[in-house]
Amino acid sequence: MHGKIMPKKQRIPVHGWVILDKPLGMSSTQAVGKVRFLFNAEKAGHGGTLDPLASGLLPIALGEATKTVSYAMDGRKIYRFTARWGEERQTDDLEGEVTARSDRRPTRQDIEAILPRFTGEILQAPPAFSAIRVAGERAYDLARAGVAVDLAERPVAIEALRLVEIPDADHATFEVTCGKGTYIRSLARDMGRALGTVAHVSMLRRVAVGPFTEAHMISLENLTELSHKAPGGNAETGALLPIETVLDGIPALAIDGEKARRLRLGQPVLLRGANAPIAEEAVLVTSGGKPVGIGQVSEGMLKPKRLFNL
Repeated sequence: MHGKIMPKKQRIPVHGWVILDKPLGMSSTQAVGKVRFLFNAEKAGHGGTLDPLASGLLPIALGEATKTVSYAMDGRKIYRFTARWGEERQTDDLEGEVTARSDRRPTRQDIEAILPRFTGEILQAPPAFSAIRVAGERAYDLARAGVAVDLAERPVAIEALRLVEIPDADHATFEVTCGKGTYIRSLARDMGRALGTVAHVSMLRRVAVGPFTEAHMISLENLTELSHKAPGGNAETGALLPIETVLDGIPALAIDGEKARRLRLGQPVLLRGANAPIAEEAVLVTSGGKPVGIGQVSEGMLKPKRLFNL
């Protein structure tokens, strides 16, 4: 007797952002899969990876929100991290083997004196254990295979770096506001070296990405609970933020229904009126209070860039 084949659960179109408080030990890909399952969503992606050893804010885009992921990834990020002095590790975090030790422990004055050196545009060598590609291979795959990976320094922007607390002689906790491509593990490693000791990251938590903050975050437990209370209706629970939340930083442009129809056909639209923008690299186009997509304005003409299929 053959067992009955159960029909596959039909996925539904769900559009918007879920700002997950990612737990420790879970990869970003696993987190996306879990959220997609809870919402039964057709499509999902994330706005910037968090390592399994890091916790905190992971913006997850569902449906048409996946078309706006770059706006989350390009936004500034805020992290809280703890540097552990006296040990440098292979991976620059708790996971790797110890590669160097030092008995030196910096004082508060020592730490505060070097912070300006790590603020502004600085040069930073990414960790050997990172997702950067070297001759087509991921750096971490090469590093795990025992290949010496020497990644070139690259400029990164650190807007602010402050010492939050010194819980004991071995640890110091910081908050950093930084741009795209900054590695916190590299920052801790380099600060350790600048202080005449060695260091690695023992705790890392992301608390902001672009317009998303801790206030938007929801835990996996709460999300699971909501999905049990309202199966298939998660969008109603307030856990799903509108697509346009991530586009707070770009100007909005409202157009009428006829212009929206033409734009959806891929046709440019002439903007008239004293308040019409002449040139704008990216605008959030709305019609009747609903998002139509992202457009570009040049010489008074609105052209479609990414349209939402809502």
